[in-house]
Amino acid sequence: MIETLTLIAPLAGWAMPLAETPDPVFAEKMLGDGLAIDPTLGELHAPCDGEVIGLHACSHAVTIRAANGAEILLHVGLETVNCGGEGFEALTAIGRKVAAGDLLLRFDLDLLARRAASLISPIVVINSRGYQIEPLVAGREVALGQPVLALRPVAAEGVAAAGAASATMRRKVRVGLAHGLHARPAALVAREAGAFAAEIALEISGRRANARSPVAVMALGVRFGDEIELVASGEDAAPALEALAALVAEAEGAVAVAMVADAFESPALAPASPLSALGGVPAAPGLAIGAAVRLIEPEVAVVEAAGAPEAEQAALTAALGAVKAALTSRMAGETEQGREIVAAHLAFLGDTELGETAGASIAAGRSAGAAWAFAIGGYVDQLRAVGDARMLERAADLNDLRRQVLLRLSGEAAPTRNLPDNAIVLADDILPSQLMELDPKRVAGLAISRGGPTSHVAILAAAMNIPAVVALGPRVLSIEDGALVILDGDEGRLLVAPKPSEIAAAQTRLAERRSRKVRAKAASAEPCRTADGVRIEVFANLGAVEEAALAVGNGAEGCGLLRTEFLFMERATPPSEAEQFAAYQAIADALAGRPLIIRTLDVGADKPAPYLALAREENPALGVRGVRVSLAFPELLRTQLRAILRVRPAGQIQVMLPMVVALAEFRAVRDVLAELATSMGASLPKLGVMVETPAAAVLSDMIAAEADFLSIGTNDLAQYALAMDRTSPQLAAQVDAMHPAVLRLVQQAATGGARHGRTVSVCGGLASELAAAPILIGLGVTELSASPAIVPELKAAIRELTMAQCRDVAARALIQISAAEVRALELAAAGAAPKLGAVS
Repeated sequence: MIETLTLIAPLAGWAMPLAETPDPVFAEKMLGDGLAIDPTLGELHAPCDGEVIGLHACSHAVTIRAANGAEILLHVGLETVNCGGEGFEALTAIGRKVAAGDLLLRFDLDLLARRAASLISPIVVINSRGYQIEPLVAGREVALGQPVLALRPVAAEGVAAAGAASATMRRKVRVGLAHGLHARPAALVAREAGAFAAEIALEISGRRANARSPVAVMALGVRFGDEIELVASGEDAAPALEALAALVAEAEGAVAVAMVADAFESPALAPASPLSALGGVPAAPGLAIGAAVRLIEPEVAVVEAAGAPEAEQAALTAALGAVKAALTSRMAGETEQGREIVAAHLAFLGDTELGETAGASIAAGRSAGAAWAFAIGGYVDQLRAVGDARMLERAADLNDLRRQVLLRLSGEAAPTRNLPDNAIVLADDILPSQLMELDPKRVAGLAISRGGPTSHVAILAAAMNIPAVVALGPRVLSIEDGALVILDGDEGRLLVAPKPSEIAAAQTRLAERRSRKVRAKAASAEPCRTADGVRIEVFANLGAVEEAALAVGNGAEGCGLLRTEFLFMERATPPSEAEQFAAYQAIADALAGRPLIIRTLDVGADKPAPYLALAREENPALGVRGVRVSLAFPELLRTQLRAILRVRPAGQIQVMLPMVVALAEFRAVRDVLAELATSMGASLPKLGVMVETPAAAVLSDMIAAEADFLSIGTNDLAQYALAMDRTSPQLAAQVDAMHPAVLRLVQQAATGGARHGRTVSVCGGLASELAAAPILIGLGVTELSASPAIVPELKAAIRELTMAQCRDVAARALIQISAAEVRALELAAAGAAPKLGAVS
């Protein structure tokens, strides 16, 4: 019995699903199944022991037959046949036995980057129908020799008996394909031959190949202008010869167009929906191409008939215990964000008031299920009555617990979702537990009718690297299952039945993103300077201890914003001084001496803390929040400042105040900080201000006269400047910090800070947008603090900019009339330049 064969990485680089290859022949698996690697080293090695059975004349493709019969095509780059062998050095030959890891080819990465359509290199099992193919890696960097594919032989399907023999027919044809029958045309020949019952072969110079075998066709080495003979026998031999003759005689461009049309305009992929595009709110970044799958789950049935109250209470207690146990066991396998969400659900389950309400309902004669639904429903109604987007998202968490407990009570299991590869999941709304039940290897993206950008599902999706768009509206559920869609989590769009040109553009973007990430990560530790030598510091925004190590590993030069709310939220009492100190010190240690800017507590409005007696406000975004909360609860402020002052080394720490609109607020906190530092014998850290309101931007020169630094929070600045609530699903998509009005405020803050020699940074969402970097730098910003994951790419993008480019595009941005026009601007440079909105 032949055992599973494991293929090792023949290339070093970024591994990705074959479907992300920007070539329909490979993406649609016409040649077979496998994966692709975007290489970072110009060497191709054998993925297993075997025999070389194919080596293209241009040396860009090698085929190996393994001991178990698997035929593996290793294709370096796309359309590299156009290089005519230049840049390739073959170190093997047809017929040679090789061992796993043997060097087969060397190739010039720089030359191919300029000449080839793409460096992405498919690794394809050509006779994959005989094997179950399991990718072992995807969406991450792989090293040479790392296991990447598992091939398990499967029983061959029965072959129908051949019909009555018929006369053999022959036809000669001259090959019109510019590069002969290389991988892509060979795949087309094999696919075309498979549409006929006839036995078909190609012959040239006494050599013969089965037309249904792409590798056999490639091995013939047929070149442009060669005359081949097509041989067919069977009832449909004549039309088979006609079709294949037309195919191989075609010009290369016509075949390429036909491949795109065949691959992406198939009726099986075409949706019945007349929709072409939907706009929503970005919730998790990224880009995905895949098949639409509607997640429509029926409501869990609630048994209304009640038994004895004791029995119903026992049933509810057992169900709650089972859900609690399941959530607890799930903790270990989750990401940090996932663990936080599970912890929040466990806290909700342990809420005594919720349990007492359900118990009282059982005592009044309800069944366990009806009582639990009643108790949850009451709290959901209260949260919805608040009218705040964040509270609606917490209501979704309660509904999630309603579902999980009712499933336990009913004895039903959560529905099993058999998703196809690259599934774009469509839903009216999706609960965290539903997302956790899906196979993350198959979920390519989330397209949600409702939901909010700060929901737990959005947080989970971002942590799982799954692009997500929310607030798409109810029409998203009219899209047919199986429809081909493109989900853009960066721009908040869903394209339905995209055109071939849109698919090609999306595939190119995916490939470029992979390549850019690999290159950026390799250089991430280097200091960041523009192309003309101007120093721009790139820091990271942190919201938990665990993120500090990631930030350092990605090349962050410090922490420009520590959101201390992670210590204060979703708990019944505020954290003690000791608890805060331990967390701050752990982050300082992880940063290994790099600057750590700690923002004081920023709660209120969309971030309430239950232990603070804040009155309900009609417009909480304009109420008691940020530094106003700290001043309203002085002991809370003093405890936090004492914890900060204890961190060592003292010179590493800086303090930043949120939502300052007047010097009086800054001075009040400065006085408290100075008093505590004196009493504790601690040195006084730098004290800075977040510019988050138009008032702070306009007064920046006065604030900078006393504050040690300024940091611009573009999220709040945009919502206040544009008078739009950034948590509103209806308005969030329009709250764009690239709006000229917001950019003018950024310029005013940068100018005010520069007047007094203060560092002016941006720590809001705009700092994490690659497209915004040249504008912000051109406006006078000298430090950017972004999400840890984007730091390598941000530093790489800045290194390609000159100050002249930045100042030019910033000046032009300020005279536009909308954010869309700003994003459409191009960088001033020699030759073609990318639009700002396309940089990311």
